[in-house]
Amino acid sequence: MNNVTVLGAGAAGLAVAAELKARGVDSVVLERGAGVGASWRGRYDRLRLHTTRRLSGLPGMPIPREYGRWVRRDDLVRYLEAYAQKFDLDVRTGAAAGKVTRVDGGWQLHGVGRTTGTLVVAIGYLHTPLIPAWPGRESWTGSLTHSAEYRNAEPFRGKDVLVVGIGNSGAEIASDLAEGGAASVRLAIRTPPHIVDRTTAGWPAQLSGLLMGGLPESVVNPVSALLAKDLSASGIPRPVKGLKTRLRTERYVPLQDVGIVRDVRAGRVRPVAAVRGFTESAVELADGTSVRPDAVIAATGYGTGLRDLFDEPSLFDESGIPVVHGGEPALQGLYFMGYDVNLGGMLRQVGIEARTIASRIARS
Repeated sequence: MNNVTVLGAGAAGLAVAAELKARGVDSVVLERGAGVGASWRGRYDRLRLHTTRRLSGLPGMPIPREYGRWVRRDDLVRYLEAYAQKFDLDVRTGAAAGKVTRVDGGWQLHGVGRTTGTLVVAIGYLHTPLIPAWPGRESWTGSLTHSAEYRNAEPFRGKDVLVVGIGNSGAEIASDLAEGGAASVRLAIRTPPHIVDRTTAGWPAQLSGLLMGGLPESVVNPVSALLAKDLSASGIPRPVKGLKTRLRTERYVPLQDVGIVRDVRAGRVRPVAAVRGFTESAVELADGTSVRPDAVIAATGYGTGLRDLFDEPSLFDESGIPVVHGGEPALQGLYFMGYDVNLGGMLRQVGIEARTIASRIARS
């Protein structure tokens, strides 16, 4: 059982499979979706990478120049398809692993009837959409969906919409709704965000993140506070906790402005307090007020889905993130990758992890 199996045919899974092949190690990549990059295919239409094209390519193949500096969702999917084809990767779609258990000398993937000596889990931390169990949620008669289901503003034209969560997805969806004809757009905010320009005089925020990534919190926190956009006059307080502290304790990355600052200042997106609960016809907010939207879109994050995959709770922390990931084996023959959130960009990071993991497996 010296074969290698990779779970997930997104950027991380494809990168590690290509790096393994470059070292003479074949692998099988299992993907539960219908094609590579399944999670990207399902994101909203206006999505672009927040990291630059040059710093987002996977090992061995840059993203084509014609895709522009900020790569569109569909172009990234095309790039991942071309990447799998270039390296002739053995990707098997429609293969949901089900439970994974330890067996003598390896790992049993019960949903696909496969036993493997080495398993690389690369399904990502944006795996399972999460909607909080708000009190009264079941009695709400309006529309409630997760941001994972949002594609564009057309179904919400003329409607009053409440977007919950001011991460990058929530902010972009709110702007998309405002631009796309929604009658009213509110944005419920629990924790004030760090909002940064995507570029400043041509300098991308990603490069600033790379430069600050190795600096201590005592330096990064005050500098990032100074650089953050101030929307306090428009109803979004300045963040209290430092950016580097939030990165360490909450896996938080700053919100890159691709329109939300303009829309909030113009009143097209109106900030409101966090959601406290629901009644049949209203959404109650933490400041004691309530609103009556037609639709609520919950940009409230994702779970890893790993606790459902493995029966070994000691592998994960309370949020479901692997305790050991990114390069070191979590157990003999078991690796997790794609769970390191940093200021330098996810695609760049999975390339680094792919090389590390592939080197370890090739030496074993």
